[in-house]
Amino acid sequence: MRNALGLMLMSVVAAALLAIGGWFWTAPARSAAKTQAIAAAQVAPTPAPAPAPAPAKFAASRDPVDVTGSIPDAPPAPAPQPKEACANPDALGVSRVVEVDTSGGPGFGFQHFKQFDFLADKEVVLTFDDGPWPGNTPAVLKALADQCTKAVFFSIGKHASYHPEILRQVLAAGHTVGTHTWSHANLNSKKLTEQAVKDEIEKGNSAVKLALGTAPAPFFRFPELQHNPAAMTYLGTRNIAMFSCDLDSFDFRAKNADQIITTVMTKLQKQGKGIILMHDFQKHTAEAMPELLRRLKAGGYKVVFMKPKAPMQTLPEYDEEMMKEMKMPVATGARPVSSVIQTVSQ
Repeated sequence: MRNALGLMLMSVVAAALLAIGGWFWTAPARSAAKTQAIAAAQVAPTPAPAPAPAPAKFAASRDPVDVTGSIPDAPPAPAPQPKEACANPDALGVSRVVEVDTSGGPGFGFQHFKQFDFLADKEVVLTFDDGPWPGNTPAVLKALADQCTKAVFFSIGKHASYHPEILRQVLAAGHTVGTHTWSHANLNSKKLTEQAVKDEIEKGNSAVKLALGTAPAPFFRFPELQHNPAAMTYLGTRNIAMFSCDLDSFDFRAKNADQIITTVMTKLQKQGKGIILMHDFQKHTAEAMPELLRRLKAGGYKVVFMKPKAPMQTLPEYDEEMMKEMKMPVATGARPVSSVIQTVSQ
């Protein structure tokens, strides 16, 4: 019995000694591992979590210089075009500017050409024929300037050679200058040969170019609106746009300014819009312009200004011929075409 109890007691003591020894040898190792982990955590800070990706619309709106290869949701808006200051707060102004690609010689004005209906209701294009002329053309220019609006002028070559300084005023004021033959001949007349018709067109083009010191717009109007079919084909090969009209003021028949105003406004009320044909050569037209422009403004009409995409390319042989005939020196030091005729956005 005693021996049995002794054996049991010795077993218990041995087990206890084994447990203590195991703890003694394993505890330092665990403690060292924990110490090393804490030390490592103190030396190397915990990395910050990765930032969430920006929403697509914000990433797309960043400066493309900063974000290589980014593609914006929409193309950037074009920079606004500076507008000329206007001293008249109630001016008629210009509602929009249209650029004309004259390739192939398109036609405008429903009296003869019905293909391009580009005017909205209550829109008008102001056009003037037969200038430049002393007194009358400057008066028309003043009326337009007072209302801060623009027009297209179709100049006769001979008149341009008589008064180049006036025609240059037209261009300097920002208007479009087209051509109207050399001598205002009826190109549909049977008395004119095909060569004579070409000469009238090209001499007029070159004369206006020499008077301006730069190329005119490739815009042409037939005298008396007499459209010669062969000449129309020729103008198409020259990439010159042809202009008729939507309503004729018949100002050359008018007895006074009031009659012109009444004619234009009556036709506009009926048609609602259109290219208006007038003449800066006519005294009564010059007198009518201030009141006519006020009536257009009061009636809710808006002016559309037409400009060409590119200037006219005159023919060198006619330029040379007209320099001799007009006895004008070759323009030197003239501004480049790009500084005179520029594309203007709406």
